[in-house]
Amino acid sequence: MRVLLVEDDEMIGESIRKGLQLDGYVVDWVQDGRAAEIAVESEPYALVLLDLGLPRKDGFSVLASIRARRDRVPVLILTARDAVSDRVKGLDAGADDYLVKPFDLDELAARMRAVLRRHAGRAEPMVTHGALALNPVTHEVMYRRQPIPVSAREFALLQALLEHPGVPLSRTQLEERLYGWGEEVASNSVEVHVHNLRKKLGEGTIRTIRGVGYSIASEDNSAAA
Repeated sequence: MRVLLVEDDEMIGESIRKGLQLDGYVVDWVQDGRAAEIAVESEPYALVLLDLGLPRKDGFSVLASIRARRDRVPVLILTARDAVSDRVKGLDAGADDYLVKPFDLDELAARMRAVLRRHAGRAEPMVTHGALALNPVTHEVMYRRQPIPVSAREFALLQALLEHPGVPLSRTQLEERLYGWGEEVASNSVEVHVHNLRKKLGEGTIRTIRGVGYSIASEDNSAAA
């Protein structure tokens, strides 16, 4: 899952980025408000982690510009500003959550998962589809109640497809979810991940839509695979 981190403090930003990468996230990191606006306009992010005290353009202005474009990307504010008035202002401006520094990375990860669940219209932590179940907390995959070992990118690909079952995603869309800035992407990387998942979960689990991309099979087909 690809997220945008907007943080101008080098030490804090590097700590958050490393922690989230260990948790399986793809993290793009920018350090000023204008760069954040450009990134959100050009890349599809699952979530934006937004500091408020930014150079070039402050976080409140960045949030306002995102919502003015009717962009529904979830935004989690990360800031040292702990005044109630700032929290109210941020939430009323369209933020989905507000976390005050300093914070524990485990709490950040938990809040991110909660925001993403709400955005997807789910209350439960597990993502299920037919015989397939994904646990975003532990990054475990269960198929027919049996644990299936998967790589971080295989998990991310499955999660992307399960966000909208039956809706095909192109290779480019999947690459954007699996790889961040500067990461080398082999021309057949998505195909390799799909091939490996089919070997583990059955050929019928992931469908190829010719000329379009890939989609997760219907629940009936998934259960029968």
